[in-house]
Amino acid sequence: MDRETVDPFTILGKHEQVTVPTLNIGGWYDIFLKDTIENFTIMRQHGSTPEARQSKLLIGPWTHTGYMNPIGEMNFGFASTAAFINMQIDLVSFQVRWFDHWLKGKDTGMLREAPIKLFIMGANVWRDEQEWPLARAVNTNYYLHSQGKANTLNGDGLLSTQAPDAEPSDHYDYDSAHPVMTLGGALLMAPEFRPGPFDQRSTESRTDVLVYTTPVLEQDIEVTGPILVHLWATSSTPDTDFVARLVDVHPDGYAQNLTDGIIRARYRNFAHCEAPSLIEPDKAYEYEIDLWATSNVFKAGHRIRLDVTSSSFPRWDRNPNTGHALGADAELVVAHQTILHDREHPSHVVLPIVPAASQAQ
Repeated sequence: MDRETVDPFTILGKHEQVTVPTLNIGGWYDIFLKDTIENFTIMRQHGSTPEARQSKLLIGPWTHTGYMNPIGEMNFGFASTAAFINMQIDLVSFQVRWFDHWLKGKDTGMLREAPIKLFIMGANVWRDEQEWPLARAVNTNYYLHSQGKANTLNGDGLLSTQAPDAEPSDHYDYDSAHPVMTLGGALLMAPEFRPGPFDQRSTESRTDVLVYTTPVLEQDIEVTGPILVHLWATSSTPDTDFVARLVDVHPDGYAQNLTDGIIRARYRNFAHCEAPSLIEPDKAYEYEIDLWATSNVFKAGHRIRLDVTSSSFPRWDRNPNTGHALGADAELVVAHQTILHDREHPSHVVLPIVPAASQAQ
């Protein structure tokens, strides 16, 4: 499909032409979460009229079209559902108030309310906010550490705010004939692949999954905002994939997936508008993996975890690791992957941490 064919269906770059306000509704496990947030933020900043800049955003703990408990395997509480948002108003009534204001000219009080309403998972409460990302959130680097054996949840992978020094790297083989299978997340797939939070321990038991976990938290830590991973890695092949997943580990070991993302090596500079290019085997590259966003309180007694691997199939198509044109042949190659985390290659995830004193705003 060429650019002229796609362009009529593309909103990116055209927000400035929109003259009407938008009510953007999504979920933390919604396949369209990233665009929902971006549409809101761009409209608030660049909408062509004062009305367009009055756009609003509401995000629940939901999947796409899934607004009732349980979401995946998690019950987020009675007030989390679309029928009982904060025990104050249902989603349909919320939308009616919006349209009554803009289409019928009724004073429904919409513009006197905060432009953002978020569900904070973990704490399982709704909260109003004034901007996105939250101005008071502090971007904090959590670095990957190990003694070279971070494979599986029983390995020695560690996640901490201390930058690495001299450390051995971690290794695994990505065999595209036996990919890591999709287990929950922001999906819109066949019924056998259910969206939302699911226990990741079966995935984390594979040797081709690296697992980095903090010590048990002594106090609550709220993470609300965009999540970005900076991963230093080498591969034995001219093209491959890297996947990262943020996980909330409960006291009983239950590993709740929060958000994940993928980068295909040949498109590593796509965000900078550079053309795709193959990588040099065994050369270290820094990959930025966009995990979109989340809002979750990691409760005291829980642990923060980052999983790193090279596939989540069939959510994302397998990379055959050949470097050939995608879909051109059926050849598959095993990629020998190395994840670096030392002084020169400080792999880390950036978590927007909301100070405890400001969480109740």
